[in-house]
Amino acid sequence: MLGVMGRVIAPDLGLANEVIFSGLSIMMLVSALAGPATGRLLARHGAANVMAVASVIFAAGLLLLSAAQELFVYGLAWVVIGVGGALGLSAPAYTAVVEREGLGGKRVIAILMLFTGLSATVFWPVLAAVNDLVGWRLTFILCAALQIFVCLPLYLFGLPKPAENQEHAAAAETAPVAFTEPERRKAFFLVAAATAISSFVSFGLAPSLLALLRAAGASPALALQLGSARGAIGVSARFVDMVLGRRGNALVTSVVGTSMTLVSFLVVLLVTSSTSLLVVFILLYSFGTGVLAVARALLPLSLFSAREFGLQSARLSLPQNLANAAAPVIFTAILDRLGATAALATGAVLSAISLALVLMLVALVRTAHARTTIPSSPKPHLG
Repeated sequence: MLGVMGRVIAPDLGLANEVIFSGLSIMMLVSALAGPATGRLLARHGAANVMAVASVIFAAGLLLLSAAQELFVYGLAWVVIGVGGALGLSAPAYTAVVEREGLGGKRVIAILMLFTGLSATVFWPVLAAVNDLVGWRLTFILCAALQIFVCLPLYLFGLPKPAENQEHAAAAETAPVAFTEPERRKAFFLVAAATAISSFVSFGLAPSLLALLRAAGASPALALQLGSARGAIGVSARFVDMVLGRRGNALVTSVVGTSMTLVSFLVVLLVTSSTSLLVVFILLYSFGTGVLAVARALLPLSLFSAREFGLQSARLSLPQNLANAAAPVIFTAILDRLGATAALATGAVLSAISLALVLMLVALVRTAHARTTIPSSPKPHLG
């Protein structure tokens, strides 16, 4: 919402734009710290109940925003919204799907991500229109009302009940990969590190993408066109995962997405800049980061059991949200102080590290599969 409302709020509160936008960093930091506790709540109470509580907390945070007159209340509102984000956004939403679909929930998660990818396209013009009609304070009050009167009833009464039959329960306990305990810990570390780094790159470059394109030689008009195309290309990548559904493989998707992101940076670094080159960059970068957004959501479902999906996803949100909180500040500082080449090189190095981690994860999964598929030697016949 700050994409539309941030520069409207700032003069009314007498605060600088960067202070207003730091609300997002506060939200990410609080959501990150609340992630592990969210995982335990999901395992104990189920996603619907946790998301219902999140709606109430979101409404409280939005009402605080609407009442803010100075920095303290404004910052407190984002702390509250950060708690709501931990309880009501990505990990709990995907957990709600997995509770009902089990390991077959990949396609539904991809459909869900397709809609969330389009959310800004729908709500930015709506927020702008409502703000023009009634002002930003009443706009936030109306948003709080949406949480209470639309989202809360949907979570409590609209969601189908989780499947409870014995077959579903047995499948929920079965992990797709039969890791040993040391392999399991190593797999979690590799997923956490790879997804945090890829999230750092995509989230860090997003607010600076137009400036990066201009620094790389694009005119202001071309930079705006390419930056606008990024969202549509990223959503199309999510559509591919939706079409693949159960046939999709999050490990393969991770390798492909990270490789495309890495190549996009290398192309701009190693080839003389031109309009066609920048178009190639935005195609590779946007599709790669779009694919990775889906892979980050599906990787826990490809490695761990459906029963523990919510716990593992919430645990993984801690490093990802910490990375997201720091990334825009770090990438903006690199771009402003060291230039576009340094920013692109940073993206390339981090993407290469992320790719290496994903390939290590692929090797670990192959080792586990090989161990479980080797037939045991027949016992000698003694009779």
